[in-house]
Amino acid sequence: MSPEPEPPYEDTYEGGLRKVARVVLLDPQDRILLLHGHEPDDPADDWWFTPGGGVEGTETREEAALREVAEETGITDVELGLVLWRRTCSFPFAGRRWDQDEWYYLARTADTHQPVPGAARLTDLERRSVAGARWWTCGELARTHETVYPTRLAELLRTLLDEGPPAKPVVLDTEIV
Repeated sequence: MSPEPEPPYEDTYEGGLRKVARVVLLDPQDRILLLHGHEPDDPADDWWFTPGGGVEGTETREEAALREVAEETGITDVELGLVLWRRTCSFPFAGRRWDQDEWYYLARTADTHQPVPGAARLTDLERRSVAGARWWTCGELARTHETVYPTRLAELLRTLLDEGPPAKPVVLDTEIV
């Protein structure tokens, strides 16, 4: 008999600066995986973003990054690399303001099922606000008119692919929406 799956964690964010781990997940063709999100009560208010989320309990940011990718995409075969970028951001979502200290980790996977295997353990809020995922080329990102966060992601990805990872994390401009 297999054990019961663990219930998804529930977001415990109550304000203040939230510690977040995000993942720049690349496949063997250097495509990046982005999630398609929207306001829970307004699917027309939508955007694309990297997998990731808040650090829970005593876990490290690295542990949070791997947990979030698995929960949000179903992908568990991930080689987590260095921190590429750091940024502070603030945005309204689901009726409250979120203030975050985000670290973006480089990661690689060969698991590129089309469509993405699926999110196994989403929180209730994520189930109401994540509409799917897709792999993007750098060119597709540069040409899109859709909203993508961080807003300079196409430029940042192009630099990463052309020059390789930075020697130390690049601090991005604060983004307030």
